[in-house]
Amino acid sequence: MAFLRNKSMEFFKRFEVPAKNPSEDAQRRWRDAVGTLVKNRRRRFRMVPDLDKRSQVETQRRQIQEKLRVALYVQKAALQFIDAARKKEHPLPEIARQCGFSISAEELASVVRGHDAKSLRHHKGVDGIARKVNVSLADGVKSDDAGVRAEVYGANQYAEKPARTFWMFLWDASQDMTLMLLVFCAIISVAIGLATEGWPGGMYDGVGIMLTIFLVVMITAASDYKQSLQFRDLDKEKKKIDMQVTRDGYRQKVSIYDIVVGDIVHLSIGDQVPADGLFVDGYSFLVDESSLSGESEPVHVSAANPFLLGGTKVQDGSARMLVTAVGMRTEWGNLMETLSQGGEDETPLQVKLNGVATIIGKIGLAFAVLTFTVLMARFLVGKAHAPGGLLRWGMADALSVLNFFAVAVTIIVVAVPEGLPLAVTLSLAFAMKKLMQERALVRHLSACETMGSASCICTDKTGTLTTNHMVVEKVWAAGAAQTVSTAKGFDELKSSASETFSKVLLEGVFHCSGSEVVRDKDGKTTIMGTPTETAILEFGLEVEKYIKIEHAAAKKLKVEPFNSVKKTMAVVVASPNAAGRPRAFLKGASEVVLQRCSCVIDGAGSVEKLTEAKAKRVASAIDAFACEALRTLCLAYQDVGSGNDIPGDGYTLIAVFGIKDPLRPGVREAVKACHDAGINVRMVTGDNINTAKAIARECGILTDDGIAIEGPEFRVKSPDEMREIIPKIQARTSFFFSEQFCTIWTLTRLNSLCLQVMARSLPLDKHTLVTNLRGMFNEVVAVTGDGTNDAPALHEADIGLAMGIAGTEVAKENADVIIMDDNFSTIINVAKWGRSVYINIQKFVQFQLTVNVVALMVNFVSASFTGSAPLTIVQLLWVNLIMDTLGALALATEPPNDSMMQRPPVGRGDNFITKVMWRNIIGQSIYQLVVLGILLFRGKSLLQLNGAQSDAQLNTFIFNTFVLCQVFNEVNSREMEKINVFAGIFNSWIFSAVAGATAAFQVIIVELLGTFASTVHLSGRLWLISVLIGSVSLVIGAILKCIPVDSSSSDSSDRHDGYQPIPTGPNAV
Repeated sequence: MAFLRNKSMEFFKRFEVPAKNPSEDAQRRWRDAVGTLVKNRRRRFRMVPDLDKRSQVETQRRQIQEKLRVALYVQKAALQFIDAARKKEHPLPEIARQCGFSISAEELASVVRGHDAKSLRHHKGVDGIARKVNVSLADGVKSDDAGVRAEVYGANQYAEKPARTFWMFLWDASQDMTLMLLVFCAIISVAIGLATEGWPGGMYDGVGIMLTIFLVVMITAASDYKQSLQFRDLDKEKKKIDMQVTRDGYRQKVSIYDIVVGDIVHLSIGDQVPADGLFVDGYSFLVDESSLSGESEPVHVSAANPFLLGGTKVQDGSARMLVTAVGMRTEWGNLMETLSQGGEDETPLQVKLNGVATIIGKIGLAFAVLTFTVLMARFLVGKAHAPGGLLRWGMADALSVLNFFAVAVTIIVVAVPEGLPLAVTLSLAFAMKKLMQERALVRHLSACETMGSASCICTDKTGTLTTNHMVVEKVWAAGAAQTVSTAKGFDELKSSASETFSKVLLEGVFHCSGSEVVRDKDGKTTIMGTPTETAILEFGLEVEKYIKIEHAAAKKLKVEPFNSVKKTMAVVVASPNAAGRPRAFLKGASEVVLQRCSCVIDGAGSVEKLTEAKAKRVASAIDAFACEALRTLCLAYQDVGSGNDIPGDGYTLIAVFGIKDPLRPGVREAVKACHDAGINVRMVTGDNINTAKAIARECGILTDDGIAIEGPEFRVKSPDEMREIIPKIQARTSFFFSEQFCTIWTLTRLNSLCLQVMARSLPLDKHTLVTNLRGMFNEVVAVTGDGTNDAPALHEADIGLAMGIAGTEVAKENADVIIMDDNFSTIINVAKWGRSVYINIQKFVQFQLTVNVVALMVNFVSASFTGSAPLTIVQLLWVNLIMDTLGALALATEPPNDSMMQRPPVGRGDNFITKVMWRNIIGQSIYQLVVLGILLFRGKSLLQLNGAQSDAQLNTFIFNTFVLCQVFNEVNSREMEKINVFAGIFNSWIFSAVAGATAAFQVIIVELLGTFASTVHLSGRLWLISVLIGSVSLVIGAILKCIPVDSSSSDSSDRHDGYQPIPTGPNAV
């Protein structure tokens, strides 16, 4: 026994792959382990990438990158000379001339694609290109002209692989080798039947088999096609990207696919460059071209090097770009064509179930061979004793042997559970579609599955736990703090601030900002930018309204955009309030800016030295704001003389802003749900520690004995010190009494003594925390992120969650799930659906294995003792349809319930088929085998069947009872632990519809299709007995669930997270 267990463990280890970034060796290992025992390789591996094709695609991608790298970075004078000598002419198409354009699409595309500075100079630079494509760099294209531009210069669409049609799925479903063998047997059966019995009696058996096969193939193809439509819709959502452009003189958002040549696109940190184009203006603009060229060094783009390639990422700065080429005229378009052919990695659950299907298939094959051997042996023995012996063969004998072979093949059809791995795809597709409706876009299949095992969530604060609808609540300025959320506060600010102070304040507010105040066509003022800067600009507009002073326009000389490492932004402007001389403004994290200030401006506009006492008063105001859960930012300035360099220190403090960002409704309940589910929530934020602690306490993350730490303190700790502060998770076991069953059950809770808040953190701190949680403690970690610098942490985590509203394109590209509404409660829905997928597949496996065991044993035992199989080929095919496609449809699409979040997460090393499942499988199998065995050998006498049709009636009754047992066991499988299996049954209309349709079609098969299905009419009494025997499965299931299961195995009792194994019993999930 130990030998068999070790061999099975060794076998299943070949079916282990990581959920994220699996190696090619691991992927090939499980494919080799599956071997040749696959009924339909096209369908079984439809959702599995072709590794050989992927390798070819990767080689092609590298060739394109190398070609680009040579073109961009290895520009030699000789090559340029040769290119100039062979300069290709680009005639202007007539349609372009008629539309007012004076440059062809090919020539325009070649300028940027080849980084052809000489050609750009020939066209009079960016201004000349703009004139030739008939666009104003200030106002952008006219919306009415977008269609014409798309017709002349092309649309921003990439060539994609055509979608698979229903007929392709029908063809795939028909490639099942066992079904082909059965069709062959059916054709021969029809031929022999017609020769021996004539028309039409001789064709019924063969036609019945073919009709059943046709039904199986049609239902299978329809199910697969529906899944493909769901994935196609999800793919469309994944590709939706909005960009900010200037059209008709106004800033507005358009889809990346609606961008046309001539558009003026606004780019900032984290954006993906949507097409090829030319730099118009901007500041500190760095672009990562590694996705195209493979070069990791960022490229500085400016007026001197104005070429921008589609598909590259903005690493720093901001800029405006003139679009010159779109779609397949860009190198990114050619690369996208290859990237779409690689396929998505298989999920761990798919691989595990391929292993289960393989080993069950081998057992089924052995039973099929044994059954055929026994049937043939009995037939040959009987024939040897018949007149003529073994030398005399007739058509009837050939038909019998053919039937034996067909029964053996049908047993393989039933035994090899091809639907197991595909049930995972079905469940994931259903869950992903539902999550899309709940504002979560799953980019990778495995993420939905892995999220169900998440034991830790590292979440941002701003926009995730809070609403991200910010407003300046308080301001410290002119030596005092004012509440500016009311008119009274603005009146007090107006009375204490002179005109000089107000001008400096407004100049800093409006010019030291990455956002912009714009007016739309209706004259309505809109602020385009981040919520934080939007709040400050809205405050500035209110100040202008109350004080009746407007900020003066100023030319920006230099801009240092905000990023999460520096935690500040700075700008140098030609200040009209300083007679046009350069003035630097600094804005950012309050303590960072305050440390760089040496003076402070008072209400009269006079500059005073920032003494230690005054600095303490400012720091006290900052702490007071932070303790009220307000985000704090400081604004300062400095006159810099004649240079444009941004000073390091010596600034004059202008004001401290306290920005209110209210907690999202339902966040506290969502955090509590996480704790109840055994998921530890940690807040990682760049905000002030007092602000972070106040918000964390408000939403239930930070408890009295929890640890809050700042990033600078965290990052200097040694691995041993981190091992001490990060987890500190202990299991506290409480007991509760179940009155219904007089049983004491244990429930484990999470001790709050652990790192719960990290403030003033850098993206590197988040990455370090995630790495240590996964490496040191084997946690399954989900992490949220929205910025470009969050990409490494999102990539490192088991599940990367990017924000759909505040997130950059770089963050989304590195994430596994995009939270479309930036809401923490949505993350809980993802975890709930992830658990639902795992549990639903367990239910389906439990159901299918029960049917497998009973069908195999009944046919084998019957063949051994009676010389015939009680279930015919058509009946077995119907059973296979029930347990495979229809069973998966019913059980794998059940929606989650709240009780799923009342149990600890599944650990990395936990067995998929649990002892609870084995208890249910074995118990139900024994009941069904005993009942069917009694009917098989004593059925006639027990049911009082007499007459010429007694054998046919008994076989029909056995078939009917067997199917009804499966229908009731399907209901039973809805809950593996709870006795009440009917709770929420109508919440899943698919389950109800499938179960009802199965029962209805069973009646049709028995009563109306007897000629094809080898059944006869059953009386009302026999129908009632069949239903009663089937319904006893519910009683057996309830009894089985009262049998305690010992879950304390060596591989799960000492869990890394301190939890006890999943409790069993009637009140467990």
